[in-house]
Amino acid sequence: MTSDNGPDASNGDPADAAPPSRPGVNFFTIEGRPTPALFVIGWLASILGLAVVLAGVFGNSTVLLFLVGPGLLSLGLVAAAGNQALERRARGAEYAGPSPILVFAAVVAVSFLVLALVGLALRFLLGSAFGRVPDAAVQLIAGTLMGLVYVGLLRLTVVGTGALSWAEMGVRRFDRQAVRELVNGASLAVPVIAVTLVVAVVLVSIFKVEGTSPLPPTGTVSGLLLQLLVGAVIAPVAEEFLFRGFALTAWRRTLGAQRAILRASLLFALAHVINIEASSTGEAIGLIAVGAGTRLPVAFVLGWVFVRRGSIWAPIGLHATFNAVLLIIANLAPTDAVG
Repeated sequence: MTSDNGPDASNGDPADAAPPSRPGVNFFTIEGRPTPALFVIGWLASILGLAVVLAGVFGNSTVLLFLVGPGLLSLGLVAAAGNQALERRARGAEYAGPSPILVFAAVVAVSFLVLALVGLALRFLLGSAFGRVPDAAVQLIAGTLMGLVYVGLLRLTVVGTGALSWAEMGVRRFDRQAVRELVNGASLAVPVIAVTLVVAVVLVSIFKVEGTSPLPPTGTVSGLLLQLLVGAVIAPVAEEFLFRGFALTAWRRTLGAQRAILRASLLFALAHVINIEASSTGEAIGLIAVGAGTRLPVAFVLGWVFVRRGSIWAPIGLHATFNAVLLIIANLAPTDAVG
């Protein structure tokens, strides 16, 4: 059958017709979506969760701020990530998985909820003794829980949806080759620290503020050992899985290596300043600039190492050594030299 414009491509067979376009995430309709229930849950729970968090802030409600709001946000963001992955797969996208930004937002919400629940449980079980738990032990518990959340959500929203496998994210068997990759990464730590210190001096002189470490010196050997376990083992593994293994790999599929390194590095830097505390807007801006700016050098090198080596172990080696050296220096530095 023909028409004025040439042969009829479909020949009357619905199977030969072009597939209908699917609505995007920002288009509010369930029609044509592979998982309409996840789409609705994602949007409604996220919006409601954010509203409840704000109500908790302005209403000074601990339950709303720490439990109900984060709980709804966690449900909504995880559902949205799963829905986005399945929709992209249905469209045949080059990267058929959730946005790294969306997964990171889910990680923040779930981590906040888990830490709040565990904190309440410990307070209930330990009572007044909870206040005597060493800070380093609390940091170890919090760091371990956050590491589990990072890996668990990657398993659920990325590996579980078929977006990326662990191998595609550079996670290889821990063998002799992995050890060599760790050493190769670790060998870059000292020069990266040197560049970071120069950047820190420049930014501090400009903004007149000094960032605080998430793991301040404890003054004890046992405290330092616990901090090294958190900051030089647990955190580097979890963060490299998320920011290099997942985020950089996902963005690389659609943007190329250089732009993917840039985006993953910016996300990594911003992730470390979302919980700053400041007494004024100017101080907050300064702390964000110093905190994010001093993490960009190592973030760029971590991305470059990951792309060049094709293994998650090399950036883990760099990240772990970078953190360990800074923690040891901070604990050995005389307290009266600070400031």
